[in-house]
Amino acid sequence: MKIRRASLAMVLGGALLGAAVAAPPAGAQAIRLPEIRDITLPNGTRIFLAERHDVPLVALSAYVRGGSLTDPEGKEGVASLTAEMLRKGAGKRSAEQIAEAVDGVGGALSTGAGMESFYVSGEFMTGDADLMIELVESVLRKPAFPDSEFVKLRGQNVDGIVALKDDPGNVFRAYGSAYFYGAHPYGRPIGGDEATVAALTRDDVLGCYRDQFGGDRLILVVVGDFAVSTMEPKLRAAFGDWGKAAGALPRVTEPERVGGRRVLLVDKPDATQTYFWIGNRGVSVLDSDRDVLDVANTAFGGTFASLLNTALRVKSGLTYGASCRLQRLSAGGSVGIGSYTKTESTQKAIDLALETLRGFRAAGLKTARLSSARNYINGQFPTDLETAGQLAGQLAVNAFHGLDQEEITGYPARIAAVDSAAVHRAVARVYPPDSDLVLVLVGNAAKVRAVAKRYGPVTEIPLGRPMIEALRGAWQGGALPSAR
Repeated sequence: MKIRRASLAMVLGGALLGAAVAAPPAGAQAIRLPEIRDITLPNGTRIFLAERHDVPLVALSAYVRGGSLTDPEGKEGVASLTAEMLRKGAGKRSAEQIAEAVDGVGGALSTGAGMESFYVSGEFMTGDADLMIELVESVLRKPAFPDSEFVKLRGQNVDGIVALKDDPGNVFRAYGSAYFYGAHPYGRPIGGDEATVAALTRDDVLGCYRDQFGGDRLILVVVGDFAVSTMEPKLRAAFGDWGKAAGALPRVTEPERVGGRRVLLVDKPDATQTYFWIGNRGVSVLDSDRDVLDVANTAFGGTFASLLNTALRVKSGLTYGASCRLQRLSAGGSVGIGSYTKTESTQKAIDLALETLRGFRAAGLKTARLSSARNYINGQFPTDLETAGQLAGQLAVNAFHGLDQEEITGYPARIAAVDSAAVHRAVARVYPPDSDLVLVLVGNAAKVRAVAKRYGPVTEIPLGRPMIEALRGAWQGGALPSAR
């Protein structure tokens, strides 16, 4: 009897790694992974296979190098649309038939694009593993891109982008990234904006697929209830003869740190709150202090009890939430504080966020808060690897960035070893000083314009205008940072 989606969800919820993962009670015990078979096919495809027989489930995570970085200027969003179109008809199946095949066995299949990659993920019961391989091969290698589905999906995406702007909380971080990165490729919104997506054609999608998809860019991870000896030949047959992508991957240089201050004010005249982002350049995914920064940012802006949330929410009541995110990409990233407050308390909230940042840079972390952050991370980390899907996804991400298994297995011990001196050094290097900041405010410009001017030279744009169109003049005019 097939297990339907509701039952599968219960299986997934209880699919602990058990003997495969040991939670480190003292914060220093290594994670134990199942044996992983690492294969490189002649066409360049990388395959990783890990058997886990605790539940009758097989999970797959596939990455194809590329993503929105490959979007041509003026066609932002084409990579994302191409990735979504993969499951809208492929091989012998229509979009409806793909959905029926997946739902009929209680499985899950998704496709999408990030900044630096396209992805396909799937989770199926053991008895349906062959169907999973067939579907993944089909959507990756034989997408049909039917015009009717393209027109429908394009329209849905345009409507979705416009609808997101109704709540600035959905978009203020995207404006923060776009304004900070400027003309650098990392500044492109992954999904494009309402104007660039509306102008895309089916030929644009076909060109993106032709240029960016191929076996030489594929990383494929399968984890679960199967035998490597039988799974490997099936994957070799499915992907071993997939040719190379026709186009070149873009070369991405490190984004520059912004010197001085600059402010973007995004006007939403009916807004009763101001959303704000404060940041600058951060670090890459391979930064030597990445573990130290995990601890530092957890304490500064990663939990309810963090320094930022304590200052802005718990003690002052200025917001319902304040956080700090480290975006880490192959060639660099950003560090950005994000929060929101009532229009009339905009200045007070931003000033308090800046004061908290200054204090963090000056003092680092006290022993109790440092210990709390380490314990929090080591308590949460094993739960991020509980299911076969979670493990497959993490292994795929690590393989994409050239990281080996020790990145996972040794993580708890490395976190437990982080000390105050290391945090202080990393924070001083990575978190921006008060003098070098990019600030983005989304709110009622008429009421917060004078406040925005307190923090630096202001560029003002309307939220109702497409983001890329609104910012392009500043990018091309050199008012924003570019690649170094």
